[in-house]
Amino acid sequence: MSRTPSSPESEQLAWDFDVVDGSEQTPAEAEVPTGAAAFAPGSEAWIGALQANDADAMRLSALDASALDADDAARLWAKVAAWVESDQIAYYIDDAPVSSDAAYDARMRCLKALEAAFPSLDSPQSPTHRVGGTFSNEFASVRHPSRMMSLDDVFSIEELRDWYDGVRRDLDWPEGRALPMSCEVKIDGLALNLIYRGGVLEQGLTRGDGVTGEDITLNVRTIASIPQTLGGDSSDVPDFVEIRGEVFMRWDDFRALNDENADAGRAPFANPRNAAAGSLRQKDPRITATRRLSFYAHGIGRLDWGAGRAAGSHDEIADQSQAYDLYRKWGIPVSPHNRTVSTFDEVLEMIDYYGEHRGDIEHALDGIVVKVDDLALQRALGATSRAPRWAVAYKYPPEEVNTELLDITVQVGRTGRVTPVAILKPVHVAGSTVARTTLHNPFEVKRKGVLIGDTVVVRKAGDVIPELVGPVLERRKGREERLREFVMPERCPSCGARLAPAKEGDKDIRCPNVESCPAQLTERIINLASRKAFDIEHLGDQSAIALTNPEENRPDAVELYAPHLGGTRHEIVVAPGEEPADYEPVPGLTLPPAQTPVLTSEAGLFDLNVDDLRDVRVWREIPIIEVRESVGANGARKKVRKRIGGSGLWYQTEAFWTAPAPARKLTAKQLAERESASENTDGYTGEPTDAESRADRAGATTYPGYDVPSDAVVVRTETKGTGVQPIITRPMENTRKMLDEIEKARHADLWRVLVALSIRRLGPPTARLVASAFGSLDAIANATAEDLSQIDGIGPEIAESVVHWFAAAREDGDWRGAILKAWRAAGVGTTVETNDLPQTLTGKTVVVTGSLEDFSRDSAKEAIIARGGKAAGSVSRKTDYVVVGANAGSKAAKAEELGLPMLDEDGFKRLLETGEA
Repeated sequence: MSRTPSSPESEQLAWDFDVVDGSEQTPAEAEVPTGAAAFAPGSEAWIGALQANDADAMRLSALDASALDADDAARLWAKVAAWVESDQIAYYIDDAPVSSDAAYDARMRCLKALEAAFPSLDSPQSPTHRVGGTFSNEFASVRHPSRMMSLDDVFSIEELRDWYDGVRRDLDWPEGRALPMSCEVKIDGLALNLIYRGGVLEQGLTRGDGVTGEDITLNVRTIASIPQTLGGDSSDVPDFVEIRGEVFMRWDDFRALNDENADAGRAPFANPRNAAAGSLRQKDPRITATRRLSFYAHGIGRLDWGAGRAAGSHDEIADQSQAYDLYRKWGIPVSPHNRTVSTFDEVLEMIDYYGEHRGDIEHALDGIVVKVDDLALQRALGATSRAPRWAVAYKYPPEEVNTELLDITVQVGRTGRVTPVAILKPVHVAGSTVARTTLHNPFEVKRKGVLIGDTVVVRKAGDVIPELVGPVLERRKGREERLREFVMPERCPSCGARLAPAKEGDKDIRCPNVESCPAQLTERIINLASRKAFDIEHLGDQSAIALTNPEENRPDAVELYAPHLGGTRHEIVVAPGEEPADYEPVPGLTLPPAQTPVLTSEAGLFDLNVDDLRDVRVWREIPIIEVRESVGANGARKKVRKRIGGSGLWYQTEAFWTAPAPARKLTAKQLAERESASENTDGYTGEPTDAESRADRAGATTYPGYDVPSDAVVVRTETKGTGVQPIITRPMENTRKMLDEIEKARHADLWRVLVALSIRRLGPPTARLVASAFGSLDAIANATAEDLSQIDGIGPEIAESVVHWFAAAREDGDWRGAILKAWRAAGVGTTVETNDLPQTLTGKTVVVTGSLEDFSRDSAKEAIIARGGKAAGSVSRKTDYVVVGANAGSKAAKAEELGLPMLDEDGFKRLLETGEA
């Protein structure tokens, strides 16, 4: 094609070689060049306009590398090298190429030409030295364009307050004026510096010493959340920017990785940070690519918009939070947990919130970072030799620490499972002292490879049960003779029964003593007291333990027994960030003798009386209470108490009666009223009432000047002035209520009695059916499996289970028979519920999900069953209605997906009444 200088409008640029269908175009037909096609190859504008597409890759062949200056050559090399590395990763690692072979070859030729013309660009890290799918990182040291500083840490609210007051003082900030700040969760990961040039990821560097880091660019390119090219409007993409952030592994990805390691027989990672760090520094980026790493940006380094960019032509960044807004436009992920704050109290709210929800977010965190948000104020505050003065990290107590494994004992669970328990040298972790943690089963002990006497890693995240991660193998050197393996006992430590798996192949070892093993008995007492059975209020988990196994949580050593620590309140008070002092028991202290349980079988439940409960004591852990001062809206200072965990130290306390305390002295008015009441009974010769007898026992007549309640017992006396003051104890209010509720349970409906007997597979719905069909315990006890199977809804497994239970109860000396005999003597099991409610839901299946205002979960199910319906626990195509309350979860979503009728609470009430929604 011929063009002459005299006709510039018809001149075709030498570098515009795009042709349609191989034919020439007339000037009228030619399209106006755009992008890189509009500029001379090698020009600054051409380099800036190049995109990661095949067409621009082919344009690279028009470049004369020797004609470039050094700066433009370096800029072009960085851009093309980034694309080549992305191509290599897409092809060799992800097995999903995005460029054609021709485009890849064109980029590689361009890099080689640039390196030939400018030898300083040729380094071992260049993709031109990579052969095929062979990837290797040498982690060359690279200087950060701007220093990558660390943060100063503070470990108490007082230190944080000092920093805050110091910032306001250094800025001469007016009293009462809000200081713009940001609060960010401190990710427990690996710091990373991302360098983008012309919007293209050029390098990824570790922090290193803050001045020089390691080049891990290849591995960084495998992280899906880090864009290779900045998005958004091109006018808002700078010529050069350093984006600081953290590489981490989400909890779900961490668990999946450890599951994969376990399946492959590899050792698990101890925590997500170790997993992330190990993954990011792999020599082979193909391994890194399999590790599902994530990234959040949390800072900005050097920012250069480029020459000729007028102010106002791009987004301005005046605040740290504005930088994060720009990051989001570019496609750089930013933590969703960041907050902008303006007062110290708002900072404390953030600290308190994530202190309590530490384990609820997607990644591990170890503190809260507080920053002055305004960049101009940041510059005014400056930095020390290592850290900025405008930011600080408040560190939570560590979630992972080392301690000594003193012993491994076993405990019996409520279903008979016998679990190894690690006894640890008490250690403060995540806000509480940990002295023991479960090891699940003997196979888990072996898998973790721990020996008694090891130094071990213990992790505790928030309120999550502490976990023994594994041994610190380096600490075994020179101590081998002090270490020993754990041996699973052959007999139950609670009742002495021989332990065995329930069936061959089970990992769990169980106690077969179903009758009287304390832990299993506790479980049955909890079951019979629940709403689905006798519905005995005030007989909850703790009361059941006190009745059947009061020595639960008994410390294993006197070093953990602290009967007088914390005074009468039995608590350890600390300032924010402070740890409790080490505890040393007083010389000569010994553990109290073990107690005999009040209940050794359900048979004794209805014989319980208040005197039986007087001496029952239970073990309680001494809590750690943090007390800090807060300034209210009115400016008044007040003390705020917060329980931050347990101390690992234990004491005994009364379970059902009050602790001994001095009786109150009567006022003159009360004395006069008592004397008047006494005069009104002169001449009475009848038998004393129970209350009068109890009052005599308590000593009400012996100590006329004191208030000695009729149900109290005088345990001792003390000299008070010239008189004698009684020290009394009496049943707690909840104890009296519990005994009243047990009395009411004698008249419970028959179906509730069946549930209370803990017959396997017999829950409330089927118990209702059986009770209604047979009408009495005797009839049910004599029913055959065929009889029971005739009931609609009773299958062969349930029928066999019921028959087996009552057959065993008829054998001489069987514990089940003892329960039936005692309960019958107490009048239990004679009441059959009569249901006069209309059977509006016959044949209908209803699922209730979420919280309802006028129904508990159990009462909603009972309402459905009482009207002839089936209360199901899961949603399926056979479900007729789904009742959706507040905070409904996946069941509501599945109901919507299946197109099932969904009702609110009012609709549920209509359904119960009419059978129609």
